[in-house]
Amino acid sequence: MGKKRRDDLPYEKFLQKGAESLTDAELLAILLRTGPIPGPEAPKAHLDCPALALAQQVLALPAGGRSGLSGLPSLSPAQLMEIRGIGEVKAVRLCCVAELGRRLSLCTRPQLPAFPDPATAAAYCRPLMEGEGGTVERVILLLLDAKGRLIHERVLAIGTVNSAPVSPREVFLQALKYQAVHFILLHNHPSQDVKPSREDAEITERLAGLGEMMQLTMLDHIIVGGTNYFSFREAGLL
Repeated sequence: MGKKRRDDLPYEKFLQKGAESLTDAELLAILLRTGPIPGPEAPKAHLDCPALALAQQVLALPAGGRSGLSGLPSLSPAQLMEIRGIGEVKAVRLCCVAELGRRLSLCTRPQLPAFPDPATAAAYCRPLMEGEGGTVERVILLLLDAKGRLIHERVLAIGTVNSAPVSPREVFLQALKYQAVHFILLHNHPSQDVKPSREDAEITERLAGLGEMMQLTMLDHIIVGGTNYFSFREAGLL
């Protein structure tokens, strides 16, 4: 028998040892190992590139300040197609896999009865912030009852790479609708710099003041950036 192609090795390894044994590059290589594809992709695909080498190039692409598997959701089909050997079909496949991963993380989140600390709240909301690869700001509202238990979560706003407007009116309409007693506001910084802006500080002060007037306690405003976060409560600013 002839020598196995490099592309075949991750697939064989999967059959022998299971998916857990594969590296990130080997998992992507299985997705990219498609053989000749007829149609409009064929002239672009440059199928002489081994799938494992393609996968390693994908993981090396910088995306939103990240690289490796964590950067995959931030890559667009156009960026992926800049790699010699990846045409439209493979690029779309990788983007769909990234989105499936995000949706799976939402489905499998533990249903937390409460948020004992800012890190827990940030981790819980991080999958909600990763739509569009985490390249735009999203504002999330967590509504809690008198015992601090979660009764409702809502994406309040989806903005741009630099901002997402927060409407105090919408915050308190939602809080009154669900009869909340406490609330936590979270938003992400696509740059992954979690330092609060002047606007972040101003909206925090405004919401906390309005909440006090309405007997609704703002427990925290948390800024999420990648795996980091900033808590106004922990910083003594709330």
